[in-house]
Amino acid sequence: MTINSLDGNKFLTGQVILINKPIGWSSFDVVKKIKHLIKIKKKIKKIKVGHAGTLDPLATGLLIVCTGKFTKIISTIQNMEKTYTGTITLGESTPSYDLETKVDRKHKTSHITEKLLYQTTKKFLGEIQQTPPIYSAIKQDGERLYQIARR
Repeated sequence: MTINSLDGNKFLTGQVILINKPIGWSSFDVVKKIKHLIKIKKKIKKIKVGHAGTLDPLATGLLIVCTGKFTKIISTIQNMEKTYTGTITLGESTPSYDLETKVDRKHKTSHITEKLLYQTTKKFLGEIQQTPPIYSAIKQDGERLYQIARR
């Protein structure tokens, strides 16, 4: 689907747009760009556009964007079950737990076997209580933690 391929009224009645958010863009940047494109391409002066969950600007992944009347279902989408995937590098760690900061620690990996990896992944199945890292989009005193950490 592209902005050009839909009738402008469909954006007003509601669309769910799935975006693979690029690194470097904030969730708000994506919403702002979609809103701008709809206004310019479809000549709609006023339209609601919102996202169903903030991603850190340096994270990539699925960002669910809703338009028009579908912005009312954003909280329903946010409360849905989620599955996370990722890629890890064994033997290295960074202060931010991602690619934002440089590797600050290296560890030996010769003791890691396929069996150990399989056993360890079992700890991450089912319901777990996740502790968000300091470099996250969670707000503390009205400010995103990643903004505080980057200062």
